[in-house]
Amino acid sequence: MRHNKKFNHLGRKHSHRKAMLANMAISLIMHKRITTTLPKAKALRVYVEPLITKSKDDSTASRRVVFSYLQNKYAVTELFSTVATKVADRPGGYTRIIKLGHRPSDDAEMAFIELVDFDENMAKTEAKKTRTRRSRKSSAKAEAPAEAAAEEVKAEDAAEAPAAEAPAEEKAAE
Repeated sequence: MRHNKKFNHLGRKHSHRKAMLANMAISLIMHKRITTTLPKAKALRVYVEPLITKSKDDSTASRRVVFSYLQNKYAVTELFSTVATKVADRPGGYTRIIKLGHRPSDDAEMAFIELVDFDENMAKTEAKKTRTRRSRKSSAKAEAPAEAAAEEVKAEDAAEAPAAEAPAEEKAAE
């Protein structure tokens, strides 16, 4: 019986699926974002998130466990050095899947899968959310200082005008 065996086999045998997910996980760790089909991205998320959680504990045992999955020492080094330091305070949800639409050739649904803490574009949009509400009160306050500044300029011009006339009168008296 197949009770509770619901993961996507992706149309491959066990060894092929295992190798494919390992290669995709290496690419994701090294490049921080990859483009693939949506079912593969969902399968990769289930595969790579436990490895990222394991990388938070930098011990020999956890490095060996992760290496048994990835079989690439450069990816393991990158995971334990760069990625683990960025996700140290995050309790989970290390990847984000963004749907891209359908591929023209075979109409397969495509998606990005990326590491959440490494996307600069998303980080910029989150910091940009400091927006104020506009109302008539704030615009009236903005106009008042502008009017006051205009009155000060007029007063300065009026003060300068008699001073400019005085030298002309002195020249006439001579």
